Amino acid sequence: MRTPRRPDPEVMESDYRIPTALGTLAWAIALVVLLVRGDGLAVGERWWIWVCAVGIALGVFGYFYVPHLLGKRAAAEERRGRERADASEEPDNGPRA
Repeated sequence: MRTPRRPDPEVMESDYRIPTALGTLAWAIALVVLLVRGDGLAVGERWWIWVCAVGIALGVFGYFYVPHLLGKRAAAEERRGRERADASEEPDNGPRA
């Protein structure tokens, strides 16, 4: 017999900037390490330099885009709440003849 499934835990909001900055910093450190190795890096492994560069670019983009995204979501939710409130306040005139 199966045991009942426990409910999902509440979603915990956190500051997105810290993990984004740490991830971007990690890519930057990896890029510096690869560039310091220079000619010691095999030709077939030099694509990692571009992986690090793209990781940094995406990290910076995410760091600046997420506040914009969260602001738009909050504004949309506020707008939907106002629309619901306005719809519930409209008087019912009853059936029309």
